[in-house]
Amino acid sequence: MADHTAASMRTVRFHEYGEPAAVLRLETAPIPEPGPGRIRIAVHACGLAPADWALCRGLFPGRLPRGIGCDVSGTVEAVGEGVTDVAVGDPVFGTADYAGRPSAGAADRAVMDHWFAVPDGLELTAAAALPMALSTAYWHLSRLGLSEGRRILINGAGTTIGYAAVQIALTRGMRVIATAGETFAERLRNLGAAVTAYGDGLAERVKTIADGPVDVVFDTAPPSGALPDLVKLAGGDPQRVLTCSDPAAAPQLGVRDSFHEDPAAFTPEQRFGAFAEFAQLAAEGRFSVPVSGTFPLDQWRAALDISLTGRARGKLLLLPAAEALV
Repeated sequence: MADHTAASMRTVRFHEYGEPAAVLRLETAPIPEPGPGRIRIAVHACGLAPADWALCRGLFPGRLPRGIGCDVSGTVEAVGEGVTDVAVGDPVFGTADYAGRPSAGAADRAVMDHWFAVPDGLELTAAAALPMALSTAYWHLSRLGLSEGRRILINGAGTTIGYAAVQIALTRGMRVIATAGETFAERLRNLGAAVTAYGDGLAERVKTIADGPVDVVFDTAPPSGALPDLVKLAGGDPQRVLTCSDPAAAPQLGVRDSFHEDPAAFTPEQRFGAFAEFAQLAAEGRFSVPVSGTFPLDQWRAALDISLTGRARGKLLLLPAAEALV
């Protein structure tokens, strides 16, 4: 059985900025108090993402040490002042409050800043895969316009964000063209998207499928030099293309990117407003974010190594709670 004291917990965190494999370590830290407007959970599952490695390298710098792991699910253990919508013992999922805290979701306990009830039928492990992919996809699609009947190209539909975006767009009645590799191509077709491969000839293949320009383009694929083709597919209008993955190349082409969208639009409602809806769809088997692997907390380096290859092919999850049962 895992050895945890009442006053301490395990957490993966860093004390200086640098390459994640060099600066991250698993160590013991005090169990955090939730504070006003926050809750603390016993973590069942925590999702890892490239954003965690960017934090290690200095993105959004803040007070150190800091933890990793934004996406979490678990059972409410303590409720802060002013919180009235959950009680101790409730299963929840959402985002860990990592800003200004010495630990985050990759730990035995986590403080949450946004949380939602886990509906009946949705397993806690599957719930932990949802938050970042769902919030990122929904926010970007909202910026492009989630309008029924519009034709959207989602470049990189095999990423967790892209896969979520395809399902959201289809749910809203959009006509979806997706680029993806063989891993997810058939699954995306079964969802209702028209699918083509990445790489040379992309523009010609999409034009054949679309029978004309697409209305909007959401780019989630790793940078590959595809943005000029995506602009052409949007009728030559770079403002109809929005990327969350290639902010370096976007300004040169006039393409919209996450970092230069109106910050006033980055509201909790825009990010989290659809969580209850899509969690219920997930419970009904009508929405999902693929999970490619689960790991005990003390095997976090194995998850890191897979993530850094860029070929995770789904969400990587740490399962701290699983070790408590050993």
